[in-house]
Amino acid sequence: HVQLVESGGGSVQVGGSLRLSCEASGVTGSSYCMAWFRQAPGKEREGVASIDSDDNATYGDSVKGRFTISKDSAKNILHLQMNSLRIEDTAMYYCAATPFVCPTSVRGVASDFGYWGQGTQVTVS
Repeated sequence: HVQLVESGGGSVQVGGSLRLSCEASGVTGSSYCMAWFRQAPGKEREGVASIDSDDNATYGDSVKGRFTISKDSAKNILHLQMNSLRIEDTAMYYCAATPFVCPTSVRGVASDFGYWGQGTQVTVS
């Protein structure tokens, strides 16, 4: 049974940083692909970054060079370090997982992920 619980969201000024975390249970010892998505009001869910079992990461174009995805496999925690935050980064951020290989891109792949957390809000102003 996979369970994902996000934390770390909040309000931050433009140019600031936040670190999101996702505690994952039920994925121990497996080759799950883990990812972060976000969804702003009135917009479609957008892929932010993904990471595979070999720690290979893929990023969306809008966050490249600013966000870093990582995971602590021993603790089953996924992180998203977000730097140089912009107003357009404001969204609900979701942790997601799939037992299959990571898609080659994070664009338009939300339907590939079957497990989702409840989300954590990030507001940049």
